[in-house]
Amino acid sequence: MPTRSLNRKPRAGPALALHADIALPLARVHEVCGPARRTFAMWLAGQTRGPVLWISPLWGADQPNPDGICAFSDPARFIFVTPRRAEDLLWCTEEALRAGAVPLVVADLPGAPTLTPVRRMHLAAETGATLGPPPIGLLLTPGDGGAQGAETRWHMAPKHAGEKRQWRLERRRARALPPQAWTATQTRARAGLELVRV
Repeated sequence: MPTRSLNRKPRAGPALALHADIALPLARVHEVCGPARRTFAMWLAGQTRGPVLWISPLWGADQPNPDGICAFSDPARFIFVTPRRAEDLLWCTEEALRAGAVPLVVADLPGAPTLTPVRRMHLAAETGATLGPPPIGLLLTPGDGGAQGAETRWHMAPKHAGEKRQWRLERRRARALPPQAWTATQTRARAGLELVRV
């Protein structure tokens, strides 16, 4: 009877490198949680080209502000979609990934999705990669997150010191990679973040 190795290997294929130790596989869905999850999304947007589709509930009180976006990217690149019903958030995300029309799809969710919708989003992103540039799906979840089946899970929280804009970034889950933490510092607008291992 054949046996399978339980060792998990990194997924082969293109990835978006954010740092020497951080690369997000394209055509996959990633999760970011924590109080600075939107900052991570803005940082990621600044590392991509083309439009960014930002999907958030119509009833959400904390929508992105162009002044905050400016520190990381051009606000004119952002297209905002605000569905009225909770079930439409995941549907819109899946369809946007499947279309392959934008390189980054951000879903600002009120809670962590279950395994089935996340799997559907992975499949949609793979389809989208055959139609255009391979997209990245980014799920922003409150608290400690917990989206089942996400390719990676990140946590970001503010750690500002005086005039410095700093955050603590943690890789909490990734295929074949251990948990790791960094201090992320923004030195100037639209220059990305400088990361130092903790």
